[in-house]
Amino acid sequence: MKIILFSRAQIAHTPEEIRQLFDAIELFGFDYAVNEEFAPVVRQTAGIELPPERVYGRHIGKQPAETVMVCYGGDGTLLEGVHRLCGAPVPVMGINAGHLGFLTSAPSAGLNLIFDDIAAGRITTEPRSLLRIEGDFDERPDSTLALNEFTVQRHGAGMISVETYVDDQMVATYHGDGVIVSTPTGSTAYSLSAGGPVVAPTCRCLVISPLAPHNLTMRPVVIPDSGVISLRVNAQRSDAFVTLDDRTHPISHGAAFTVRRAEQQIFLAVPHNISFYDTLRNKMMWGIDIRS
Repeated sequence: MKIILFSRAQIAHTPEEIRQLFDAIELFGFDYAVNEEFAPVVRQTAGIELPPERVYGRHIGKQPAETVMVCYGGDGTLLEGVHRLCGAPVPVMGINAGHLGFLTSAPSAGLNLIFDDIAAGRITTEPRSLLRIEGDFDERPDSTLALNEFTVQRHGAGMISVETYVDDQMVATYHGDGVIVSTPTGSTAYSLSAGGPVVAPTCRCLVISPLAPHNLTMRPVVIPDSGVISLRVNAQRSDAFVTLDDRTHPISHGAAFTVRRAEQQIFLAVPHNISFYDTLRNKMMWGIDIRS
């Protein structure tokens, strides 16, 4: 069994957390590798020296069959870790060292229990849809896949307009700050803050949500994930950019993009005793009586 460990250098890890993490890996005898950004933090913070063969770079490459990626941080950490996989069918376990944590639902307390489940093959995985984006990037990104969302956004004071089609049928021209196309997984991320619906992650749909539309009757639209979304950007009054999850790319006026469900999926490992609805209820504090 191999652990692909991913974390961000900017997370405020304590020496105790890092030692606990590596003690758990050693206890169960896992083979492991650590991303190149996190390796210096491990050395400087916890005094653990990693040999070069234990460190990987921007692309992970082919891995043994029994491999699990463990992302230690928040949801942003998991998104960046998934990007390194480039669509490889490696289960991804998110251990929450952040705040909200819809994707990194496993608690950082009790690492031994989490790794015991991994070693014993007791982890449950859920397939999650990815988006594939093609279009007029000023510079083509390393990967055109996104787990949460693809957005078109203004960069400046003026509004932009985004003509939006589904299967060549016009939905609307969104005048405002831009538009979000999200997966069910991403429905609790940026789309939610823009007024989009909460969607159970197993639903086979996509959500189109306008960003600060100038027409107040504009509302999010849910479409089947078999649909192909086409976007054309009018950015004469402002600069614009697109995002694929947490990766930002500038675009030019007149840029066009096509968004569809990718053939690849990721397989998100979930703790056996924590459901999506448990996470939703606890993280969003639904049902708490605030009257007293």
